[in-house]
Amino acid sequence: MEKILTLKSLIKIRSTIKNKKVVLCHGVFDLLHLGHIRHFKEAKSLGDFLIVSITPDKFVEKGPGRPIFNERLRAEALSHINEVDAVLINSTETASFLIKKIKPNIYCKGPDYRKNSDDVTGEIKNEIKAIKSVGGKVYYTKSITFSSSKLINQYGSVQSDPQKQFLKKIKKNFSFQDIRKKIELLKKVKVLVIGETIIDQYTFCDALGKSGKEPVLVLKDLKTEEYLGGAAAISKHLSSFCEKISLLTMVGQKGEYLNFIKKKIGKNINLKFLKKENSPTIVKRRFLDSISKNKVLGVYTINDDRMIQKQEKKLNDILRQILPKFDLVIVSDYGHGFISKKSANQICKLSNFISLNAQINASNIGYHSMRNYKNVNCVIINEKEVRHELRDRNSNIESLMKKLAKQQKIKNLIVTQGSLGSIIYNLKENKFNKCEAFAKNIIDKIGAGDAMLSLVSLCLQKKIDKNLSMLIGSLAAARSVETIGNRESINKKKIIKSLEHILK
Repeated sequence: MEKILTLKSLIKIRSTIKNKKVVLCHGVFDLLHLGHIRHFKEAKSLGDFLIVSITPDKFVEKGPGRPIFNERLRAEALSHINEVDAVLINSTETASFLIKKIKPNIYCKGPDYRKNSDDVTGEIKNEIKAIKSVGGKVYYTKSITFSSSKLINQYGSVQSDPQKQFLKKIKKNFSFQDIRKKIELLKKVKVLVIGETIIDQYTFCDALGKSGKEPVLVLKDLKTEEYLGGAAAISKHLSSFCEKISLLTMVGQKGEYLNFIKKKIGKNINLKFLKKENSPTIVKRRFLDSISKNKVLGVYTINDDRMIQKQEKKLNDILRQILPKFDLVIVSDYGHGFISKKSANQICKLSNFISLNAQINASNIGYHSMRNYKNVNCVIINEKEVRHELRDRNSNIESLMKKLAKQQKIKNLIVTQGSLGSIIYNLKENKFNKCEAFAKNIIDKIGAGDAMLSLVSLCLQKKIDKNLSMLIGSLAAARSVETIGNRESINKKKIIKSLEHILK
């Protein structure tokens, strides 16, 4: 009999065995081990029919490179265990919906779930509620526990040797519970994000071929998605970590996309905006191949001119009033005319702790610079931008970091190097710390720097250890590059869960 079933088939089978005691086990089961086998044996002893459901790939949150085995392979492995009567690839993130549909008599979890408060996601409480609602009960097995994540981290190939060495340093100094407590403390940080809001528009296309009359690639558009980008994306990344965030930003004169921005922005984000005269709301359109997700063309709707003097004065008046009220000010200056030299100077003088990303992009290269900012607590910049800033193609990156940090009085300078990871240089200590990159499945690099800036800034403001701060930021960047653009914001529970598993 085929054991791997659909939910529809399973519901039908359940209706034919109403008099039998049905037991449900649910989990990822990425690497089957003796602990799992004993768990299933004990679960089967509690009833007549054992169903094992697995978390689908898209909801597995155990760090970069996980799951090791895709959902079909995991289901196949489970189907060969004698005690298991049926296997289901779940369609949702947790078992709550499934419990209500299957109505098992017993929902069986491992002994590590007995203390519900240890569950990072908090979903065990919802699953307990669900099983009680259908007249069933929860049972915690007593069998020996092993950790798939620990076995994979120690003996698998998910982590490279440099990653293992880096994580070893973290584990030596911090327990997972220590790290979790530190992340929870971030919620009290009062954050102001300053910068241009950008509407990221992604149009997915099929390539039809070359035009019949001209040497032009012809595309057929299939669908378009829009996400909040720029400073608004940074605010959203912070929204699950901090209780209150303020966003000071710029939109177009006619307020295009303003309703979209208000709808998509988090409820705990206080939106303050100026309507830039003679300018549209910035829209960056990217045309992608629908299969490979490779970008084919970019088209920007933008006016890079500086704001008129009257509006600049209004912005500076707002800055003078609000800057001292915040613990952390994050500036993402995309060089599109929102932040003048005078405004940048005021931000640097009045902020308690300032983090900066003054990125180079297609429309500002050759004109934009971070030289307007001095005495900054944290700067994130990529290697290409450092070399452009110092007009130096060949020198050692560490020497360039020292030079730039001294010139601009940057307390912590972070340089990202793609797959090579990132480096932080502390000016006072004259010390470098290297962090490995953790991204495995790179889909789109846009927004990765903003994601890293968000979390590293929070951590450094709270004086969290630099290596740990960089790890948290690197995991945020890894999550960012594994999705299209800013389709998904960084989520606190998912970052904590990733940390829990990669540090086992």
